[in-house]
Amino acid sequence: KSTETSPSVVFENIQRCTPKCLCMLLENISGLAVDEDFTVEVIPEINAAVATFTKSIDAEEFVKKCSQNKRVKEFKVTARLLELTQSIKAENIPASVSTDYITVYFESARNGGGPVSDVQLFPEENSAIITFCDRKGNT
Repeated sequence: KSTETSPSVVFENIQRCTPKCLCMLLENISGLAVDEDFTVEVIPEINAAVATFTKSIDAEEFVKKCSQNKRVKEFKVTARLLELTQSIKAENIPASVSTDYITVYFESARNGGGPVSDVQLFPEENSAIITFCDRKGNT
């Protein structure tokens, strides 16, 4: 297994499958339990969901199983590995928030963060792009 592979899988075209139905489907395919072994975040604006596995799983094999699953095909849902990224966009940031605050917030282990190499604030959009250091700790 590659250490660079994300334990997250993206499901697209989920409009024909309710979030509850998707969770049950993923439990059936993986043999794991939602909330206990994986979480599902639904992104309704783009008819997608991301399943993140907290239990060790061969994500590539899981994607293959999903693609071959009869119900997944019936719902016309597609599955792919979530590519790893070094930058994220944070939205709905109050105008009063500083880049220092954002840096400290996203470096907090409690928030699931890591070392931050750069923060670009876009006050007109109330957003910021946060770039993390790579896994070796350098930018």
